[in-house]
Amino acid sequence: MSFFTKAFFLKFIKFGIVGFSGLIIDFLVTYVCKEKIKIHKLLSNAIGFCVAATNNYILNRIWTFESANDKIGLEFIEFFGVSVMGLSINTLVLWLLNEKLKWNFYFSKLCAIGVATVWNFLANYYFTFATK
Repeated sequence: MSFFTKAFFLKFIKFGIVGFSGLIIDFLVTYVCKEKIKIHKLLSNAIGFCVAATNNYILNRIWTFESANDKIGLEFIEFFGVSVMGLSINTLVLWLLNEKLKWNFYFSKLCAIGVATVWNFLANYYFTFATK
């Protein structure tokens, strides 16, 4: 499969839409856990991330990649692993740009999201949801 085909681009757009829904879910769950249930902020953040990643897996499996893989548990673990790697990449890029290069925090965060999104999409396209 090559880059820049119409199908590839469409999957990337769908992946972005799903990712944006995950962002909203992450923030809402984190807020509810931290502010309403009074769970520690870091644990609340982890819960928000896990709920959003699970939502993203379901939507990407059904809508973006239309997976027919019957090994759903393994596919979910692969997706979640890619998501954790993406979070690590996001954090590293944010740290490098903001702490080391002294770029604006929010601009650095936007760049980090962009890099992590490309990683997440390509890793899921070629690994998690690849026809095996």
